[in-house]
Amino acid sequence: MATAIEFNNISKIYRLGLVGTGTLTHDLKRWWTMNIRGKEDPYLTIGETNDRSTKGDSEYVWALRDIDFKVEQGDVVGIIGKNGAGKSTLLKILSKVTAPTTGTIRARGRIGSLLEVGTGFHPEMTGRENIYMNGAILGMTKAEISKKLDEIVDFSGCERYIDTPVKRYSSGMMVRLGFAVAAHLDPEILVVDEVLAVGDAEFQKKAIGKMQDVSKGEGRTVLFVSHNMGSIKALCNNCILLEKGRISYLGTTDETVKHYLTRNDIIDTRCIDRKDHMGTGEVIISDIFLTDCDHIPIKEALSGQSIEIHFKYISKLSKITDNIVMGIAITDEFGTPITLLHSRHCGVPITLENGCGEFVWTIEHLPLNEGQYHFKYSIAEGGGQGDYYDYLDNAYTLQVIKGDFFISGEIPPKHFGPFLIANTFQVKKK
Repeated sequence: MATAIEFNNISKIYRLGLVGTGTLTHDLKRWWTMNIRGKEDPYLTIGETNDRSTKGDSEYVWALRDIDFKVEQGDVVGIIGKNGAGKSTLLKILSKVTAPTTGTIRARGRIGSLLEVGTGFHPEMTGRENIYMNGAILGMTKAEISKKLDEIVDFSGCERYIDTPVKRYSSGMMVRLGFAVAAHLDPEILVVDEVLAVGDAEFQKKAIGKMQDVSKGEGRTVLFVSHNMGSIKALCNNCILLEKGRISYLGTTDETVKHYLTRNDIIDTRCIDRKDHMGTGEVIISDIFLTDCDHIPIKEALSGQSIEIHFKYISKLSKITDNIVMGIAITDEFGTPITLLHSRHCGVPITLENGCGEFVWTIEHLPLNEGQYHFKYSIAEGGGQGDYYDYLDNAYTLQVIKGDFFISGEIPPKHFGPFLIANTFQVKKK
C-alpha cells in the first residue's frame, strides 16, 4: 500500500510570549548563523520540553520534537494526548498553516483541513461563496464544485443561511459547513481537529459516519484529533499518543488508548497524609488507586470500562472485630449525590484485626458518562450505626472520559445525565 503522509524528523520550537526572538541582536545572530554560515538555528539548543504545568528556565519550548511516522493511503489515524501535547501543532504543520522548525513532510494528494471553527472562511462572504473559494484553493474547477454544491449544503443543514455572510453563523453552523466542505470536495487527505465537539449530537454522528465512508468506501486518508475515546475507537484503526511534543506510543487504537490510560505519571492518592480524617483512627485508609481489569493502574476510566477501585487500609484494632462495614458515596463535580456503593449491599462481611490490607470494589461495566466524580468513604462498626473508624470527604476524584459504552461509537451528551444504561432495541413488524 502506498504511503500517503510521511513525517521526517518534524520539530517545532516557539519563543514564549513574543514573535521572533524578541531582540534585534537575537534576530541578527539567527540570520547570520543560518543564512551566512549555513549552520543550525543557535536558539534550538536552549529549547525546553513543552510542559505547560511547570515553570522552565528557558524562553524557548519545543511544541514538537523529532516526530517520525508514516500514514498509509486509506488509513484512519487518531492522534490523542493531553492538552498541550502538540496535537494541533502537528496538524497545522501538515496543513501548512505554520512551518516546521526542522524536518520535512511528504504528503501525496490534496489536503482538506478542519482545524478551528471557520478555518479558511472569509467572514464577509456568504456560505455559498466560501464553498467555491475553498474548492478553488483545493484546485477544483467551478464545474466540479457546482456538482458537489447541493450535497454539501444538504449535509451541513445550513440551506436557509447559505446566502448569508458566515460572520452571522453560530459556531455550530460554521463547523457544520466547514466539515461539509472539507469532506465533500474530494481531498485525498482529510485532517480534522477537535472542532467536531462544537457540533450537536446529530451532527457528530453524521460527521463520524462521513469520515468512515471517506476512509473505507473512498480510500482516502484521515487524521483525526479528539479527546473522545469512543469516537477514536469507533473510527480509527491506528493511533498516535503525543506527550510533551514527542511520540510516546504508536500502534493499534486499542493498544494506544490503553497505553494513554496507563501513563507513567499515575500515582496513588495518599490519604494517609490528609489532615481532615474523622473517626477513631483504629482503621484508616492510607492510599486509593484505580486499575483496569488486568490490574494495571490507570488515571482515567472510559465509560463502559471494567475497573477496580483499591483502598489500602491500616488497622490498629487490638482484637479481631467483625460486623464492620464500608461505604463509598459518589457525587458529581457539583456535589450532587450519584450513588452509594456499600459492602452490606454486596453481602460481604468484613472482619479485621491488627495489620494492613486492601478493600477492592469492582465495577464490571462503568455506567458513567464523561465528567469528574468525587468519592467520600466511611468505615464503621455495628452496621454503620456506631462510631466511624475513618471518614474522609473528597477522598478521590474519578475522571471518566467518553468510551464506547454501547459498542456503537455513540454516547449521549453529558447534559442528559451522568448514568448510562445498557439496553437493547428492536423493531417488530406484523
